[in-house]
Amino acid sequence: MQQKILEFTNLLRKSGVRVSVAEAIDSFMALDEVSIGDREIFRDALRATMVKRGDDIAAFEHLFDLYWSAFYDGLRETFDKAAQGAQGGQLDLEQLMKQIREGLEGAQGSLDLSELAKALLTQDLSKLEQLIREAAGQAGVGRIENMLQVGFFTRRTMEQMDAEGAGRQLRDLAQQLRAGGMADAQVDALMDLIERYLEALRQSVRQFTERELQQRNFDYMEKFRRESLLEKSFYNLTEDEIRQMREVVNRSRTGSRTSSRSGSAGSRRGSSTSTRCCAGNMAHGGVPFEVIYKQRKKDRPKLVILCDVSSSVANVSRFMLQFVYQLQECFNKIRSFVFVSELGEVTQLFKDLEVNHAIEKALDGGDVINVYTRSNFGHAFHLFWRNYLSAIDNKTTVLVLGDARNNYNDAKAWCLREVHNKAKNVVWLNPESPSAWGSGTA
Repeated sequence: MQQKILEFTNLLRKSGVRVSVAEAIDSFMALDEVSIGDREIFRDALRATMVKRGDDIAAFEHLFDLYWSAFYDGLRETFDKAAQGAQGGQLDLEQLMKQIREGLEGAQGSLDLSELAKALLTQDLSKLEQLIREAAGQAGVGRIENMLQVGFFTRRTMEQMDAEGAGRQLRDLAQQLRAGGMADAQVDALMDLIERYLEALRQSVRQFTERELQQRNFDYMEKFRRESLLEKSFYNLTEDEIRQMREVVNRSRTGSRTSSRSGSAGSRRGSSTSTRCCAGNMAHGGVPFEVIYKQRKKDRPKLVILCDVSSSVANVSRFMLQFVYQLQECFNKIRSFVFVSELGEVTQLFKDLEVNHAIEKALDGGDVINVYTRSNFGHAFHLFWRNYLSAIDNKTTVLVLGDARNNYNDAKAWCLREVHNKAKNVVWLNPESPSAWGSGTA
């Protein structure tokens, strides 16, 4: 069991879940105190000793099910479905298999079946699992790296098992049983069953290959899913995908990625300037006994965010507000606003409340602004220009999050232009596809 725990620990580490040696030892000690026969208690013990961050729980749960759930269970389910589909309500499978075994005893000298053919025919699932694992090892499935290789390694494993040869042998057996006097209906049912079992075998081999990919490359699969979300339009995201994006935002906290400009450890005072060094050391004959450094200016950026929370962006407004919340934790000088037609500040709201509670307050139809009215960007910009323009200076970046659908109202572009002239920069993030810009209620 300790070896299996160590393998699982290595799988967690490879997938980005940090598990120390001390925590692995803690898991051994915990399992000495609990019953490993109860799957839920076993899972809880490993999770309690190995997982430190809430963000890692989902990865742990997925990898636990992947590693500790027996492949045999999936194999049995696949072949049970194949057998049920073959019966069609008319076929007595037990009777048919009894006749086949009797026929095999009579034909033993004339028909030599491979181990795979016998295991398929008798539904020896333990033997099938053993043959699949052995063939997968010979096919090099352990080297699988991405989804594009699943089909390739599935075919190689089937070839190593000689699944085609086993299918040929079973079809020949059915024809021999027909020649031996078995009813045509029974033989036809057997032929159908053989084809279903061969397809079940192919599906099982593919499932085994996919499990190996997920176990060995869970971090790659997570990266692939995140990159797929980045390429997808906000308006095509499902609720589950939006939830995944929120998890990515929480996991990759923007604050951990921001840092002040810094040079090497030995140049905290800035870089030396040769011109001023020579001029300042004229008393020493120009020899730079006193090194003069350029004074670095500390950049103290300011950020102002205007976030559209109208119904036209309802499917992404929560995500955008989560983004605003994370940004607000990263900058000291930041002011956050939400708008539809009215404009309201949520800076203090996001400072005082937990993220989900703060977002609910911001989206509630009355706590900050009326969110149930029609979008009017021009009116919102005019309110900002009138009441908050003094908050903008040449160190301020203004970030606008919205779809720019103004319902044919006066855009009051001059307000945004004056903000732009006063600010360091204005950035507009539009969740719509560029092909939709300028269309509809512009």
